[in-house]
Amino acid sequence: MSSLSGVRIVGSGLIGTSIALALAKNSIPVDLVDSDARSENLANDLAMGEKLVDPELVIFALPSQNLPMVIEREFALNPNSTFIDIGSVKTNPLVTIAASRLPLAQFVATHPMAGREIGGPESARGDLFEGRSWVLTPQGSSPKSIEQTRKLVTLLGATPVEMDPLEHDKAVAAISHLPQILSSLLGKQLQEFPDEWLALAGQGLRDTVRIAGSDPNLWQEIISMNREKIAPLLHTLIDDLQSFEKLLNSDGDYSLEIGAFIEEGRVGRAKIPGKHGGKARSYSYLPIVIADAPGNLAAIFNMCAQIDVNVEDLSIEHSPGQLTGLITLGLSEQGAEKLSQHLIAQGWNVHPVRK
Repeated sequence: MSSLSGVRIVGSGLIGTSIALALAKNSIPVDLVDSDARSENLANDLAMGEKLVDPELVIFALPSQNLPMVIEREFALNPNSTFIDIGSVKTNPLVTIAASRLPLAQFVATHPMAGREIGGPESARGDLFEGRSWVLTPQGSSPKSIEQTRKLVTLLGATPVEMDPLEHDKAVAAISHLPQILSSLLGKQLQEFPDEWLALAGQGLRDTVRIAGSDPNLWQEIISMNREKIAPLLHTLIDDLQSFEKLLNSDGDYSLEIGAFIEEGRVGRAKIPGKHGGKARSYSYLPIVIADAPGNLAAIFNMCAQIDVNVEDLSIEHSPGQLTGLITLGLSEQGAEKLSQHLIAQGWNVHPVRK
């Protein structure tokens, strides 16, 4: 498969700049443009951007509501290019493109299933898409446009997945938009909690509210555009919460019912596939107590590399003022035993592996 000759990216936020960084790593010329001059200059400096004439691909890496503002200009400048977007909702952009002069044959609607809770070019990462799915919802796209889009996705280290636009919007409502709403609602509750309570927070709370730090401007557009697909999911969730509330307010012993509720959550979580869409793996967990000093965590990872052990998961527990922290590494069963023996031999405070 030949490489891309050049890519113009309209929008220099997290996704646009991350695409540019990954392409630059593959020696593919990129050109980033943005209505915000500061973001445009920073992104081009990071990705060594250059002005391109007749790029092979033009990527709309901007909010879907802004597509009408740039379509006609970009098509007039690049009439021979293939165009793609990266918006989180796919039915709306197709309607927008159909109403423009840009032929649907030259357009592929896409959605990279990757991101971070912090935005802007300064948060971009060249490896953001590696091992992630990248959805294509081609409606009227030419074989050439689809091939070029697949080429881009593969170069970025992602896996192209073709879906119907409506099915995509239903899927992301469930796996992306609903979790964002729940995380934000829980984060909202934290405003009322005393600071001394929050100082006790462990990794569970931090994991649950991580995406509550997302960009409100981005998410108000996403949720508004996909509200019809989100509403039924919220209705079901509200029913479950009300049932649980009634359970807590009932008389008698309801411990078994609570256990059943938690178990259903375990069963649902187990359905999430492992890395690269494969079967979920059961990891062994290696607890390591380390001193709260610079370089200790890096030293552990260096030793993992030296003995060829791959870390699949990581959690850190460290209470304020504590001189030690607990690092728990998720590894394969063989990797956990191998690393445990190596660290013990090096004098590290390692505790027994747990399943």
